[in-house]
Amino acid sequence: MKFKKYLMFLVVAALAVVLVACGDSEEDNKSGDNASENTDNGSEDKASEELEGSVVIDGSGTVFPLMSKLAENYMLDEQPNVSVEVSRAGTSAGFEKFLQENGTDFNDASRLIKDEEKSKAEELGIEVKELKVALDGLTIVTHPDNDWATELTTDQVKGIFLGEYTNWSDVNADWPNEKIQTYGPNENHGTYEFFYENILEEQDLVSDINLQQDYSTLVTLVSEDTNAIGFFGFGYYDSNKEKVNAVGIDFGEGAVIPSLDTIAEDGDYAGFTRPVFTYLNVNNAKDKAQVLDYAIYVMENANNVAGETGFAPIPEEEASSLVEELKGLQ
Repeated sequence: MKFKKYLMFLVVAALAVVLVACGDSEEDNKSGDNASENTDNGSEDKASEELEGSVVIDGSGTVFPLMSKLAENYMLDEQPNVSVEVSRAGTSAGFEKFLQENGTDFNDASRLIKDEEKSKAEELGIEVKELKVALDGLTIVTHPDNDWATELTTDQVKGIFLGEYTNWSDVNADWPNEKIQTYGPNENHGTYEFFYENILEEQDLVSDINLQQDYSTLVTLVSEDTNAIGFFGFGYYDSNKEKVNAVGIDFGEGAVIPSLDTIAEDGDYAGFTRPVFTYLNVNNAKDKAQVLDYAIYVMENANNVAGETGFAPIPEEEASSLVEELKGLQ
């Protein structure tokens, strides 16, 4: 009897050893699986962080300084293996490059996309997403020696660029009896279209206006002509204050000088304030991880560099909302 009890004890003990060994083996396997999963996730995270390839951007010369700064920071600080190429053909010319097969990834724009451009995108099967990146103040500039036209009403600005005034003395009898020389960006630029549509209410500009493709050329022309008056985005004035003057604009309650404090859609310079954009090819963003990553980066960081490139920031809640919408494309 004692022997049987002893034999039964040995059998139970042996079974216990087997069960413990099996349990350890399962735990080892689970640990191994978890370790493998962790390694795989780590690899995936690392892969998502280390992108490569190119991002191609064209369009607005006004938006160019902002997008160039963002591209530079992105390549230096975020994705050194991604090449971000930023060009400045102008808003309209940029849309032509954007709205074609194998077109650009982004088009910067200093105006809203037009209905005919939307239609072309639909015909090509391109999904387009509008990203509002900053606020710009259309700035009227004169020669540094112009100490008379330091302030103008909106009607006077319109009259000058419509050709209703020939000489400065036609605007104000106390001003020089010298012919006004007008300058601006050409039709490729959204700034031209904004001025034509919103300021001049689609009336033709004075016939002898000097229109240019390059903004730096415009700055030079105005800086060399005492009787010059021109228009372009605030950023080009802000970076050339030693070469040109900004004219204060009277919207009805006294003249307002454009600045980062006055440029706002509901601020003192609201009459000449406009949003600026970049348009994303969503098809490309879904196909190329670096394109979507850069789009998210732009909306997360545009407000941080807006001021140093001559733009006022958009409301933070607008930027955050666009970031979430872009992340939804992942």
